[in-house]
Amino acid sequence: MKPRAFQIHAADNVATLLEDAEPGPLQVLGTATEPVAIAAVEKIPRDHKVALRALAEGERVIKYGVPIGVATERIRAGAWVHLHNVASSLDERSSSLDHHTGAPTDTAAAYV
Repeated sequence: MKPRAFQIHAADNVATLLEDAEPGPLQVLGTATEPVAIAAVEKIPRDHKVALRALAEGERVIKYGVPIGVATERIRAGAWVHLHNVASSLDERSSSLDHHTGAPTDTAAAYV
């Protein structure tokens, strides 16, 4: 069975993975008016975004029908869309977070 991704709004250029995905075909559910044929080009964790089409550097990343960030580099269709290739429009600190864990990298760890 293909891993599933969910497109929240018809204008979205990303979908959220409902399962971990290995490279290969994905089943896109949601609001698309026509079936979306997309294949993951890399391993993408569940709950993370996949590009539904190629995005140019500087292009807005659309989720929920609104811009949530800007591509900081060219993103291929089927690629993982996350902190390593998007600057958030909602959280200025997001570009300093570890792109695998989401942990802050701009502050020292507190030891008690």
